[in-house]
Amino acid sequence: MPVKKHKPITPGRRHYVSNTNSELTSKSSKPYKKLTVGLKRSGGRNHDGKMTMRNIGGGHKKKYRIIDFKRDNDGVKGEVMTIEYDPNRSAYIALVDFAGEKRYVIAPNGLKVGATIVSGATATPEVGNTMFLKDIPLGADIHAIEMTPGKGAQLARSAGTYATLMGREGKYAIVKLPSGEVRKVLMTCKATIGSTSNPDHGLTVMGKAGRNRWKGRRPRVRGVAMNPVDHPMGGGEGKASGGHPRSRTGVMAKGQKTRNTKKYSSKLIISKRKTKNK
Repeated sequence: MPVKKHKPITPGRRHYVSNTNSELTSKSSKPYKKLTVGLKRSGGRNHDGKMTMRNIGGGHKKKYRIIDFKRDNDGVKGEVMTIEYDPNRSAYIALVDFAGEKRYVIAPNGLKVGATIVSGATATPEVGNTMFLKDIPLGADIHAIEMTPGKGAQLARSAGTYATLMGREGKYAIVKLPSGEVRKVLMTCKATIGSTSNPDHGLTVMGKAGRNRWKGRRPRVRGVAMNPVDHPMGGGEGKASGGHPRSRTGVMAKGQKTRNTKKYSSKLIISKRKTKNK
């Protein structure tokens, strides 16, 4: 889907690049009311009112759309009614009518209104259908992948992402994830055929700081601009500060491994994700 550059009639519009949203078909911005719930903002505070996460606060009020990540209505054909925008995720969502029961699902790229989708053992490898990994053809692009059978999709859910089914080994399917990681997933887990919608999401440019404030993101001060008491990279005369890039709590930003070496799922990872560090 193409992106749109705007005329520089204001400073905020000069560098603004937005989605054309040409795939959206919903005539109103209001979602299906029965599949929405209120969404409360924390402002980065915990139950004591203490700020435990910085740079969070404000933002436009929004409702949460209840997404069907499990796709557990096997064998029931559903007709796609609308393709809608979801403020809670980067991919678009589709409102599907499964024989009178409406559900929201992550919209795959290329899914059109009026199309029919189905899930379960009887499904065919067509865009939007959800199948067990044991039934999906090798080399197929998949998204919304379960990690635990019946728990619901957890992998490859953001805009324009997909994984590839590489092979099968015993009770596991070998899947190459968008990060480049190759890992084993139980073949009794489900996945949806195709890639997720809104593939040009990464090409958008905010254009001004206010647009990030609308999203609930507050300004973030650089560590080198702080004092030594506030950040490990703070202090120094002029710009002669810095040191090794690290977080406010001292965790190295480049190269330090933060994954728990005793994590149970480490044995399922065949090759780790690609990194830019040499």
